[in-house]
Amino acid sequence: MVHGRSPSWCISRANGRPREPQPPHPVNARFTTGPAARHPARTKGRPAVTRLPRRAALALPALLLPGTARAEGWPVLRQGGIVLFRHANAPGGGDPPGFRLEDCATQRNLDALGRDQARRIGATFRAREIAVGQVLTSRWCRARETAELAFPGQSRPEPVFDSFFANRRDAAPRTEAARALLQGWAGPGALVITTHQVNITALTEIFPASGEGIVLRPGTLAVAGRIRP
Repeated sequence: MVHGRSPSWCISRANGRPREPQPPHPVNARFTTGPAARHPARTKGRPAVTRLPRRAALALPALLLPGTARAEGWPVLRQGGIVLFRHANAPGGGDPPGFRLEDCATQRNLDALGRDQARRIGATFRAREIAVGQVLTSRWCRARETAELAFPGQSRPEPVFDSFFANRRDAAPRTEAARALLQGWAGPGALVITTHQVNITALTEIFPASGEGIVLRPGTLAVAGRIRP
């Protein structure tokens, strides 16, 4: 699981610097890439226009929709690809003192936001008609709950996806075992994994947000897309 909260979906505020003041947008502002953008004088008397480059305007709908993935992500899953989900939102970082794997009361668990994220994952797969062949999950309670809420009755625990946040000596052997399992996937349907940030970062060099999925191509395990919560 991801230990510690990560930045919101790829929107970084790391520099901590305030943004420069921006002029207010009129209520009826529009996005445009046509003549009005090239010849603003011709729009006199018309509603004010917010101008975007054509490519940015075309990409905007995909950026705004929840559950969207980079262009190749969904087709790859539709063809039997793999997705590594970081467990949904679970406040805090690491595991509390007295952590016991068999007792969820001793662990960090999903909050209401996390449970909503998990349900949306499953709803998005169903809406996009992605056939799921198998759902494997870390044995940590927050990963298991994410999988169960997203794909009820379909998940089973797989120790190679257990967190190694508290014991980095396990990182290399567990990552290699996970990679071997993933490389052996041949469908049918998509393989869904719910695991932790440290595991996903070790496999992909990507730091996912809570509830984010990283789509991999079967065989090569090349990254094909990212599913936003």
